[in-house]
Amino acid sequence: MKKISYLLFSLSLISISVTSAQTKKNTTAPVKAFPAEIARPKLVVGLVVDQMRWDYLYRYYNRYTNGGFKRLINEGFSVENTYIPYTPTYTACGHTCIYTGSVPAVHGIIGNDWYDPETKKNVYCTEDSSVVTVGSTPSSEGNMSPKNMLSNTITDELRLATNFKGKVIGISLKDRGSILPAGHAANAAYWYQGSTGNWITSSYYMKEVPTWIADYNKLKLANKFYAKNWETLYPINTYVNSTADEKAYEGKSSTFPHQLNQFIDKNFDAIRSTPYGNTITLDLAKLAILSEDLGKDNITDFLAVSCSATDYVGHGYGPNSIEAEDTYLRLDKDFEEFFNYLDKQVGKGNYTIFLTADHGVAHVPGFMKENKLPAGVVSDREIASKLNAFLNDKFKVNDLVLKSMNNQIIFDHDKTDNGTVSFDVIKSASIEFLKRLEGFQNAVDISKISQTTLQEIQKKMITNGYNARRSGDIYYVLEPNWFNGGSTGTTHGNWNPYDSHIPLVFMGWGIKPGATNKTHYMTDIAPTLAALLHIQMPNGNVGEPITEITSK
Repeated sequence: MKKISYLLFSLSLISISVTSAQTKKNTTAPVKAFPAEIARPKLVVGLVVDQMRWDYLYRYYNRYTNGGFKRLINEGFSVENTYIPYTPTYTACGHTCIYTGSVPAVHGIIGNDWYDPETKKNVYCTEDSSVVTVGSTPSSEGNMSPKNMLSNTITDELRLATNFKGKVIGISLKDRGSILPAGHAANAAYWYQGSTGNWITSSYYMKEVPTWIADYNKLKLANKFYAKNWETLYPINTYVNSTADEKAYEGKSSTFPHQLNQFIDKNFDAIRSTPYGNTITLDLAKLAILSEDLGKDNITDFLAVSCSATDYVGHGYGPNSIEAEDTYLRLDKDFEEFFNYLDKQVGKGNYTIFLTADHGVAHVPGFMKENKLPAGVVSDREIASKLNAFLNDKFKVNDLVLKSMNNQIIFDHDKTDNGTVSFDVIKSASIEFLKRLEGFQNAVDISKISQTTLQEIQKKMITNGYNARRSGDIYYVLEPNWFNGGSTGTTHGNWNPYDSHIPLVFMGWGIKPGATNKTHYMTDIAPTLAALLHIQMPNGNVGEPITEITSK
C-alpha cells in the first residue's frame, strides 16, 4: 500500500514538473508578430465592358490571345453566374449599381433618363445645369456631375478611408460611364465630346484640365484611326461565329470594310461605333496612370474605366454580327496591351483588376425570326398613344398618360387626382388594356406589386428598380426577346438573362485563380472590394462580399 502511495506521489511530482516546464517554455516563446500595416493593392482598376453578355467570355475564347480575356479567365477568378438584380437593365443603372453595391430603389438612378413627377421635366442621369464644360468649347455635353446619384460609391469610400489621399479617376466615352463609377468625391472624371473629339470634364471637378489631357486632345487621334478604315482583324471568311456580313436587320453601312476616312476632321463622334473607340479609351487610361502617378505609393488609387464602343456596335449591328465579333477580338488585343502596361508601370501583383458589364443585350428580332425564334418590338410612342385613346374613350379625359418609358407608364397626376375618376380605377383599366397588346406578357400596379402573381424573380427585380420619387405608376413586362425599338439593330433593358447575366472576373493582388457557379449579383461587387481593401461599404450597399475570390 505504501508503495502504491509513493508511486502516485512520484507521478504527481513528475506531472507538476512537466507542467511547470511547459508553462515556463510557453512564457518564453516569442510573441507572434503582427503586420505593421494592413496590406492593400497599390491600384484597383475597374473595367466595365458596356453591353458585354456573359457568354462573350467563351463565344470567342478560341480566338482570343493569351494575354487578354484568356489571361483574366485563367489567372483570375470568374464568378460565372452573376446577375443584375433589378430592372430596367440600362447603362446608367448598371454603372451605378456596380460601384454603389445598391439598386435604383436606393441610389436613385432608375434609367439613363426618366420623367421627374416633381419638376414635371425629363431628367438625364448625370445632367447638372450648375456646372459648365471644362476642356473644350462650352456645350451641354459638359454640363454633367454625379449629383443625381443619391448614395455614394466604393470609390467615394476609398477617398474617405485614405483621408482623400488615394486618387480616383473615371474614364469613358460616355459621361455616365465615367461620372457615376468615379463617385461624388473623385479627383476627376473624363468623357468624350463627339462634337470636337476632345476628352472633357466639368467644373464640378476642376477649373481646367491638366496639361496631359490638353496635349492629348491636340492630337485628334480619331483621325488616325479613321485613316485606317475598319477592316476585319482576320480574314472575313474565318468569322464563323457570326452571320453573313450584310443583313437587312443590321444598322446602315454594315458591309466590310467600313469606310471611316470620310469622317476625318468632320465627324469625331463616329469613332464611338467602331472598335477604335475602346482603343482610345484604354490609351487615355494608360496616360492617366502615367501622368497622375497612379499606383506609385502605398496609398491605394482607383481607376474606373468603361469601354463603351461595344455598346454602340452592339446596338447597331447586334450580337451575332461580324462587327460585334471583330470588336471583341480587337478589344482582347487592347486588353493585352493594357494589362502588360499595368505589369510594367504598377508592377504585376501590385494591382487588383475586375472586369464586368453594365448589362447584356437581346438578339436582333430580325435575326431571331430568320431562325424561327420568337421576338418582336414595341414602340413607347405607340403604347402611350393607344392607351391614351382607350382611356379618353372610357373616362372622357384627354392625355392621362404622360409617358411610356423604361417599361413604365407615367400618368399626369394633375388629371388623375382631380376627383373625376378614381386613380385606382384608371390604373386597373390601363393594366387590362396593356395585357391585351401584342408582345405584352403582363402589367402591374407598381405600388401593389406584392399582390401580383408575377414570378418572384420578376417581382424582386421590379421592386429593386422602383424608386418612389422617380419611377412611374405601372410596370409592364414584355414577352422574351421583345423590346422597345425599331426594325434594325437591338437593345436591352429587360429582366431576361440575355440582358441580366453579366461577366465578373477578378485578377491580381489578393485574388486566387478559379471560378464559382454559385449565384451572385452585381450588387456584390462593391462590398467584395470593400472587404478586399478593408474599408467601409458604400452607404446604400445591399450586396454581400464574394468570399470565394480571396487568396486568404
